[in-house]
Amino acid sequence: MFDYRKATIGDLETIWNKDIEQNKDDERYPKWKQQYIENNKNGDCATFVVLYNEEPIGQITILFSPNCSAVKNRPKLCNGIDTANMNAFRIEKKFENQGHISKLVKMAEEYAKTKGIKYLTIGCEAKESRNLAIYLHFGYTEFVTGMIEDNDLILFYKKTL
Repeated sequence: MFDYRKATIGDLETIWNKDIEQNKDDERYPKWKQQYIENNKNGDCATFVVLYNEEPIGQITILFSPNCSAVKNRPKLCNGIDTANMNAFRIEKKFENQGHISKLVKMAEEYAKTKGIKYLTIGCEAKESRNLAIYLHFGYTEFVTGMIEDNDLILFYKKTL
């Protein structure tokens, strides 16, 4: 019924098409879709998905390259050597609180280790206390930095793998 794996290009197309449909007024989504698919193809990132009846319902992405736009010019978050960044945590609402994100995080962390990554960073909007509590629970407890993005304070934490 549920399957967890590294995303295929088809999975990424499906996920991003859903995101674009749900965010029609946000012109960033088609650009992000193109970037994430290209970055997955060239190994600058890796996306992991949970599927329900072979349909992607959730995802997590690890950015390995400091050239990825979400971490560009932020070597504390991703340096291309031993530090990578996990982002784009998403799960369809009806599948929340069922442990799927936890499984994806573990899968992504294990994959990162195989790539020589020693530290993973993660960002959270300061106003999202529920998400912050989850990330702290996952072991992302070392504060790295904070920054303002799109008028929101984003707090970044790190975990040693």
